[in-house]
Amino acid sequence: MSFEILKTDFKGILIIDPKVFSDDRGCFFESFNSKKLYDAGIKADFVQDNISRSKKGVLRGMHYQLDPLAQTKLLTVLSGKILDVAVDLRKGSPTFGKHLSVELSSDNKRMVVIPKGFAHGFVALEDNTLVMYKCDNYYSPVHERGIRFNDPALNINWLLPEKELIITKRDVSFPIMSEAEMNFVYEA
Repeated sequence: MSFEILKTDFKGILIIDPKVFSDDRGCFFESFNSKKLYDAGIKADFVQDNISRSKKGVLRGMHYQLDPLAQTKLLTVLSGKILDVAVDLRKGSPTFGKHLSVELSSDNKRMVVIPKGFAHGFVALEDNTLVMYKCDNYYSPVHERGIRFNDPALNINWLLPEKELIITKRDVSFPIMSEAEMNFVYEA
């Protein structure tokens, strides 16, 4: 197998550890295989790739799109390091309102699948961090929503002091989760 798929306590979130082949020239690894993801239960048909470059301390999130244009995302870090965070917004889910944090970096080559029904965000832990993510639905500003990154009920540890975070006015103005609009239902 060219990568190992690890399940988490959050239904649908998968962590992918690729098998890396290294020698004196550098390294090689498989970063995407739709059949293996499908076999692992990810039925996403990815239609859009996004790339962001961030300096240390940039926090992007917590974003999501409402159904019917919710997005499954597959993230990887091409250079640098992030703390990637997903918050379960699926009503009826045993992990509703809880979050999962995972460190992704160009060194560990780890990837994560964030399914529909999760708010998503990340903070760059190094300068010149380059993140690429695939989405299975196109961006729709009409369906885009967010929750506040520092909602006390979520208690997310972003690994950097809040005064060092660089956040857009829009992201700071998002409501706390209990006041956010969401239309996701958990499917057991």
